[in-house]
Amino acid sequence: MNENNCPICEDELSWKGEYHCDSCDESFKKVGFCPECEAELEKLQACGAANYFCNACNELKSKSKVRFEFQPS
Repeated sequence: MNENNCPICEDELSWKGEYHCDSCDESFKKVGFCPECEAELEKLQACGAANYFCNACNELKSKSKVRFEFQPS
């Protein structure tokens, strides 16, 4: 099951350098939020792995606990 659905029409988003909905013709960015304090997380990418860091809590967060949201880009 695809978890990358358009927040407007619920169609599947495609990847074209950014998330894009062909039905709505809108582009989105995927933003992660801290499960404890709801602050926007910083995505750290290295060696093919992605980690999420909360500057407010000053610690790494597990991807499985992060709340993701699509926002217009």
